[in-house]
Amino acid sequence: MNTNKYQIPVHLTQLITSKQAYHYYIVPIDLKDECIHFKSNNTSPSLKQELEIVFGKKVKLENETIDIIKQYLEVNFRKTNNNSSELHFSTDFLKTLLLTAKDIGSSDIHFEPYENKCRVRYRLDGKLKEQFVISLNEYPIIINKLKIQAGLDISEKRLPQDGRISISTDIDEFDIRVSSLPTLYGEKMVLRILSKDASHINLSDLGFTKSELSIYKETIKNPNGIILISGPTGSGKTTTLYATLKELNNDTTNILTIEDPIEYTLEGINQVQLRENIGLDFASTLRTFLRQDPDIIMVGEIRDVKTANMAIRAALTGHLVLSTIHTNSAWATVSRLVDMGVPSFLIASTLNVSIAQRLVRKLCSHCKEAKKISLDVFPNNFSIPKELENHYIAKGCSSCYHTGYQGRKAIYEIIPITTDLIEHIKQNDLEIDHYLQSKNISTLKSNALSLVIKGDTSIDEVYPLLSN
Repeated sequence: MNTNKYQIPVHLTQLITSKQAYHYYIVPIDLKDECIHFKSNNTSPSLKQELEIVFGKKVKLENETIDIIKQYLEVNFRKTNNNSSELHFSTDFLKTLLLTAKDIGSSDIHFEPYENKCRVRYRLDGKLKEQFVISLNEYPIIINKLKIQAGLDISEKRLPQDGRISISTDIDEFDIRVSSLPTLYGEKMVLRILSKDASHINLSDLGFTKSELSIYKETIKNPNGIILISGPTGSGKTTTLYATLKELNNDTTNILTIEDPIEYTLEGINQVQLRENIGLDFASTLRTFLRQDPDIIMVGEIRDVKTANMAIRAALTGHLVLSTIHTNSAWATVSRLVDMGVPSFLIASTLNVSIAQRLVRKLCSHCKEAKKISLDVFPNNFSIPKELENHYIAKGCSSCYHTGYQGRKAIYEIIPITTDLIEHIKQNDLEIDHYLQSKNISTLKSNALSLVIKGDTSIDEVYPLLSN
């Protein structure tokens, strides 16, 4: 199906809710002089009268076949969950936004002002999709309401601000991180929806292969040392950390965390929110943690040499330390620590395991399409494995909101620090490709290719990993 043929502009789709569109089987196609034009397979006067009462505007009905209406609905309106759809029509704008985000599985909501319009976009499986258009007159009012709820200064429009909103509905509780940014045409605002509860997260559900999970579980049994997880923003590092903490959490263990922000809550863990403006940073908090008789310490991110040195000090004094770092591969973590100024012999004596991870979108099982392999879909000089005869591409259907993808899966690169690698680190020998091959350690590239071979994801989705 050609989805572009049935695509309706966002300013029209937001005239009605998804529930109304499916209930009346109508599609808005135009708005002129306060009159809404709908396509419908029912053009009776009684329906016209009912719609005029519902929308408070004049209505014009244009006859269309039920099959065409169905195509329009599938492309433009996502069916909401039965247990939450009735709350989408409350007058509380923020609750409407959040419940819509929950229905479609969105992690972030972006409010963006431009010269002629303002828009709201949702991040879905890592990609942004426009959801609403807001008039230039309404936009500042909405932003001010959000700033008030987040405890921000509504009179300050020249500087970035950060805040939090906690909100409860009949269905769920939401903890939201709010960030405002002054731009050319007004303040851009991003709401990051944080999960309240980490009790549903399990290591076995994240994407580890059987052998990787076995290696990782064995590594985290060590009572001391450092476990580092690397990857770009939004690659699922925090989720992996919390799944690990859940595995380690018990009545005999004292677990302390310092985070920015606290994305999950887990009963039995003592969590501290970073507040650099009052001196509560990673390094100073870690120093205090060591006087709190901890068994396990989780540091949200190692950003500088002070934090790295405190983490190493904690590991050397008999604590297990978990943290994240921004590098492109598991082994590049060692290089990053050396570049920060951490002595290589300290890295060698404290690092237990280095992990890199990425999130990969999974192809929709309802609409993915097999294609014969051709050289032009791969990076230059890529060696195509013999077992890869076909690959799957994203098509799009009503089940996946016409994105071609449904959900995401983490892929990992896990390097346990063995005696051989300790010697490599001490000698600053950072070329270990031959060692990884000899030990059959799967890299991000090989795991990404494995998902392509299985038909779980597309070449387009893992192209950057294949080109490394």
